Parts: sequence; structure tokens; C-alpha cells
Amino acid sequence: MNTDPIADMLTRIRNAQKAEHEAVNIPYSKIKEEIARVLKREGYVRDYVVDGVNPKTLRVYLKYLRENEPMIRGIQRASKPGLRKYSGSTELPKVLGGLGIAILSTSSGIMTGKDAKQKNVGGEVLCSVW
Repeated sequence: MNTDPIADMLTRIRNAQKAEHEAVNIPYSKIKEEIARVLKREGYVRDYVVDGVNPKTLRVYLKYLRENEPMIRGIQRASKPGLRKYSGSTELPKVLGGLGIAILSTSSGIMTGKDAKQKNVGGEVLCSVW
């Protein structure tokens, strides 16, 4: 049993990119699928698909720049099970001065900090990507 499945997802992505894999398989959950959807929409991964019936897996296809340089330069868990981090709509975090994204879990679903600011909602800061 994994105590922090989101941190496990981020670590799998980070390790797969260091090993220059084309894709990475991650145990499925709805929140992981939503994080992958945000990463795809923001251009950090090429695509993702849900495979299998039981157990389901989330297959994330990684994106590289020239000469196998990973698109995701850094991915870090912000809120942890032992220490949750919440931000109101007025104090949403900026990653690298706006060059990266913060992924939040809000009452309106999983979204970037920029989208949360436009919708004027706050929530739990799940991770930062740059």
C-alpha cells in the first residue's frame, strides 16, 4: 500500500524521464487521471490513456525537446498527507515567476493556479511543475 499515491506518480514520471523512456505506467485513480489531463493541456506530456479493466493503469506518454531533453525540468509535490498546503484565491503560488504551473485541487476540480485565479477559487496545492 502506498501512503502518497500522487507523490508516487510524480516520482515515476521524474524517473522515467531521467531514463529517457517513451511512456510510464502508473496505477490508476481519478485524481491521477485529472493531473495527467492538466499536464497534457499545458504541454508537459504528449498524451495519456487509461489501460486495462482490473486493475486499471494510467499510461502517460512523455514529451521531450531536442536531443532527449525532458519537457518537465522539475516536478515537486507541495501538499503531503502529513502536511496539507492550502491557498486562497488571492494567494495562489507562482512557480518560477510564472514560467511553471501549480496544480490545485479545488471545489471546481483539478486545475492550474492560473485557471483557479480566473475562477476566483482556492484549494489544496498538489504539486508544482516547471
